[in-house]
Amino acid sequence: MSAAELDKAVQLLVRQIAHWQQPRWAAVATAGNVSRADLVHRLVQEVANLAADAEGEPRRVVPRLDNDLALPDQLRVVTADLLAAHPGDEALARAAAEVTATRSAL
Repeated sequence: MSAAELDKAVQLLVRQIAHWQQPRWAAVATAGNVSRADLVHRLVQEVANLAADAEGEPRRVVPRLDNDLALPDQLRVVTADLLAAHPGDEALARAAAEVTATRSAL
């Protein structure tokens, strides 16, 4: 897994969700009993955790903002943080798998 492959996976997901309005975010995801917004926020938190691990820093809670329309931007930011930390192949593969699974579940 390369950084470019993770970046591509994130870009595909962001293109899928960036134009969504609030009703689409509030809808239940096809996999599970959570909203699409909750599912994407879980992904944002997981990528942030991987970034913290790669930096050797403590994990921090990513705030859940009042406006779900910010979730694509949050995903971009935490992905940039992860890539800037130069993680190992395992972390990149895990992040890409999470992104792909989330995309499929939406």
